[in-house]
Amino acid sequence: MAEPYDYRSVERKWQQRWDEQRIFAAREDAAKQKYYALEMLPYPSGDLHIGHAKNYTLGDAIARMMRMLGYNVIHPMGWDAFGLPAENAAIAHGADPSDWTRANIANMQRQVRLMGTGYDWSREITTCDPEYYRWNQWLFLRLYEHGLAYKREAPVNWCPHDRTVLANEQVIDGRCWRCENLVERRNLSQWFLKITEYAERLLDDLEILEGWPERTRTMQRNWIGRSEGAQFTFAVENSEETISVFTTRLDTLFGVTYLAVAPEHPAVAKIVTKKARTAVEQFTQSLQSKSELERTSLMEKEGVFTGAYAVNPLSHERVPIWVTNYVLAEYGTGAVMGVPAHDQRDFEFARKHALPIAQVVAPPGADLGAPLHEAYLEDGRLVASGDFTGMSSPRAREAIADRLVALGAGARQVNFRIRDWLVSRQRYWGTPIPIVYCERCGEVPVPDDQLPVLLPANVPVTGEGSPLANDPAFSNTTCPKCDGPAKRESDTMDTFFESSWYYLRYLDPHNASAPWDQEIARYWMPIDQYIGGAEHAVLHLLYSRFFYKFFHDRGWVTGSNEPFTRLFHQGMVLYNGEKMSKSRGNVIGIDEVVEKRGVDAMRLFLLYVTPPEDTSDWTDEGINGRVRFVNRVWRACEPFLDHAKSANVRALPPASSEEEKTLLRAVHVAAKSAVDETLSRRFHYNTTVAKLDEYVNALMALEQAAPDSPAVAYAVHALPLIMAPFAPHLADELWERMGHKTSVHLESYLEPDMRALAVDTVTLVVQVNGKIRARLQVPPGTSEDDAFALGLEQPAVQAQLDEKRIQRRIFIADKLLNIVTG
Repeated sequence: MAEPYDYRSVERKWQQRWDEQRIFAAREDAAKQKYYALEMLPYPSGDLHIGHAKNYTLGDAIARMMRMLGYNVIHPMGWDAFGLPAENAAIAHGADPSDWTRANIANMQRQVRLMGTGYDWSREITTCDPEYYRWNQWLFLRLYEHGLAYKREAPVNWCPHDRTVLANEQVIDGRCWRCENLVERRNLSQWFLKITEYAERLLDDLEILEGWPERTRTMQRNWIGRSEGAQFTFAVENSEETISVFTTRLDTLFGVTYLAVAPEHPAVAKIVTKKARTAVEQFTQSLQSKSELERTSLMEKEGVFTGAYAVNPLSHERVPIWVTNYVLAEYGTGAVMGVPAHDQRDFEFARKHALPIAQVVAPPGADLGAPLHEAYLEDGRLVASGDFTGMSSPRAREAIADRLVALGAGARQVNFRIRDWLVSRQRYWGTPIPIVYCERCGEVPVPDDQLPVLLPANVPVTGEGSPLANDPAFSNTTCPKCDGPAKRESDTMDTFFESSWYYLRYLDPHNASAPWDQEIARYWMPIDQYIGGAEHAVLHLLYSRFFYKFFHDRGWVTGSNEPFTRLFHQGMVLYNGEKMSKSRGNVIGIDEVVEKRGVDAMRLFLLYVTPPEDTSDWTDEGINGRVRFVNRVWRACEPFLDHAKSANVRALPPASSEEEKTLLRAVHVAAKSAVDETLSRRFHYNTTVAKLDEYVNALMALEQAAPDSPAVAYAVHALPLIMAPFAPHLADELWERMGHKTSVHLESYLEPDMRALAVDTVTLVVQVNGKIRARLQVPPGTSEDDAFALGLEQPAVQAQLDEKRIQRRIFIADKLLNIVTG
């Protein structure tokens, strides 16, 4: 009779011992193949729930498997510690952002350890530590030196709730990505990183990221948004001004009936007529607080005539110039040509404002005299297009581009939708930007030997304006060039800056002379498996790729210029079909689950309930089932440990009975499932846990029938090895009780033995015209003719054939025979 399994003491014991022995500490070892496993850097928000546990459990299982498969594994953890929630807590509750953040880190680190994760804690980083953000500043200065960090005045996305600027990628459906309040537009002087310089490479290199989900690659392709076309100019009548436009549809140039320009376009103030000025100014004022989404998608398309006309460079026709709400100054040239017959937005705008609609591209056989009821968007043949009439759209695009180039009026061009990354934030809790402003010297970078520019303590955070700008002790400094009085930059960096390179700091976290050692990075990079939520498809993942390419260009990293070889997005965990949130009161906390059910049961449930990329539902029935499984493993093994310790787990024992063969096969089916799911990178450990269920069932059955069987001893000895990555505490406890002096997690995984996996018979499905009519037990390797002969003997098959002519047979060895009749 087995003693009761005390999961609480067992789990505490092994977590303490793993820490003391530092068994998960990673070292470079040229003799072993490296494996860098990483989950996305968490934000220390306070408490982890079961949804977080799914992510870390999966990553931990992968890291443990790869280590047992002989790889040199690095698996670090740290904290993305700057950000608005800490500042909002300061505003709402008077909490010091640093104290609030560090208290949350302490609690979350405790919870992550509580989950039994095998992280190398000697590599832990916290991005709000000066030792870390010093290198943020150093990297900013390198970007600045190479012309990739610059400051300019620009319309920006402003969150009135969080009182800070947001990057375009942080505005989702017109709302702040964090607080979900509507975003406004304001003009501010801001720092940008020139990610557009890398747009082509960021797009092209998506093709080599075969280990990424296609959906994520598509999202990045769409965000980067490459367009091939031409940029050319319209002269403005009675003015020296010109207006440039970009289009991918040069074949519609003769159909331009108006120009649409952004109200902020610099030409507007110079070309607007006296009669139209008041209306244009009022219209412009009405858009001041509107977000990009409101102007381009949510608002009805509106505009005001400027009173001015442009001249089509080829047809020489006069076209009116309108300011519109749907054209943005910072997108492209800030102007677009209006072609109502061939763009639905333009069609609707033209109908509303009684502008002409001129069809210049038509499908074969079109009735050109009939009015259009909607825009014709496809290619066709050109009509009413001067010298280009009759050409196909593709040919006309080339010919018109040639003509514009010859006239000096335009050029072929590739444009991208992506814009430069806005990294300025008017907040306190972030990395100070290392720039000072001197009346004599202008904009001056802080010298490297004066880094870090420390974030001052005890700065009042009120939510009104920039806290650092209001702190004279921080703002007032001396110029590094002339030693005269100067002002520090009061903006701090977007928190995505520090999370765009943190994975390199893990490799060398205590280096005081460089952000990382290049030789160490040469060994460990790139990351072999990155795990995190799909919500970061554009933000963090795109920024990290940009940074890594910059590093590669500098020679600071070598090999691939992509940081993440493979990417996996885990699914959410719901409760009663809803996303967990404190406001709903449906959060399942890790502490509660661990106390009541145990870590191993929680891990097994999260791995078992669905494939990891799918959304799963937390249920009491499901977790209780895994608790029962843990107890069954204990009852199946504990009484037999003395008997099992002498069994050689690396040598298959003899098996004479069917029950012994069944058990040995179950052992190696489970092992093969774990190995296959890991090396295939599918990570469907739900199938492996199901195979462990079958393993324990077969073990307990043979223990009842033949407790002294060598197969029982072998299976008991092998079970901790096989389940170690999934239920690590129970596995190590059983392993130790069989006399082993080192942790099971330092052992080699059980290699699946094909002799044990071999079977005497397989199930062959027999179909007639695709419908199952029989299932036959046949020897493996049965030929098609023999299978056909056996199938014809089956009454259900005979009844369906009934003297019908057999047209063909579809045969898949050991699986399927489909007889197709005429």
